[in-house]
Amino acid sequence: MSSEQWTVKRLLEWTQDFFESKGIEKPKLEAALLLAAAMKMQRIQIYAHYDTAATEEQRAVFRDFVKRRGNGEPAAYLVGQKEFYSLPFKVDWNVLIPRPETEDLVLKTLDIIKTFSGSITVADIGTGSGAVAVALAKNLPPNAAGTKIIAVDMSGEALLIAKYNAEANGAADKITFRQSDLLGSITEPLDIIVSNLPYVSQAEYDALPKEVRDYEPKEALLAGQKGTEVIERLLQQSAERLADGGHILLEVSPMIAAAVKALPHKRPNAEILSDSYGRERIVHLW
Repeated sequence: MSSEQWTVKRLLEWTQDFFESKGIEKPKLEAALLLAAAMKMQRIQIYAHYDTAATEEQRAVFRDFVKRRGNGEPAAYLVGQKEFYSLPFKVDWNVLIPRPETEDLVLKTLDIIKTFSGSITVADIGTGSGAVAVALAKNLPPNAAGTKIIAVDMSGEALLIAKYNAEANGAADKITFRQSDLLGSITEPLDIIVSNLPYVSQAEYDALPKEVRDYEPKEALLAGQKGTEVIERLLQQSAERLADGGHILLEVSPMIAAAVKALPHKRPNAEILSDSYGRERIVHLW
């Protein structure tokens, strides 16, 4: 980039072309996201400032963002934030970046919460950034206003981020945080277990895009050779923790949905649900 009149419009156009050449999936959106962060604006404000010239300091920050994104570093880590369920979430390399398909896990869980009368206890196992727990807490139906949500992760660093996100989104009073390997620290009976645990097999992990494999936490992605190993442990533990009439909802890869459904468990019913993209993404046991 030369320094000659780099307006917002020109910066966006140049960066969009550059990102397209790098095969980045949403080049226009990501260019605007990074420029907004560099200029300390909301993304929507960028489009009202097309003729504004960026300062040298802003261009320097933006150049660094563009270089790192071009090398594969996820935009969410560069700006330190990702939107999920219309809520902002702080993210860094200690946690997975929330995905749109996980919103379907939240929707299904909320539908099940509506079938209970009164307050219940919900455990989000492997909470990471806290996206699922916070989205549930912010959208509880009226019949479940007193519901207790327990957000569990074995990573202390991830729990710090989850706690921050709960406070930032006004949900801290509805969520209890526990550092634990799966259900190890859970003693109370649970009505719903919801989880987006590691479910990637070794073969699938090796084929992941560079921006996922090289930057997002491996321990939050890779489950083992089959992809079902961590989920299998959770199901074993749930036999003693899940209350009568309880539900388990698991986000999984479409590649292992049938295998997860077939795992040994104590629930009489099991089904595979598709996400909004039509992929078999959720296993529901009850």
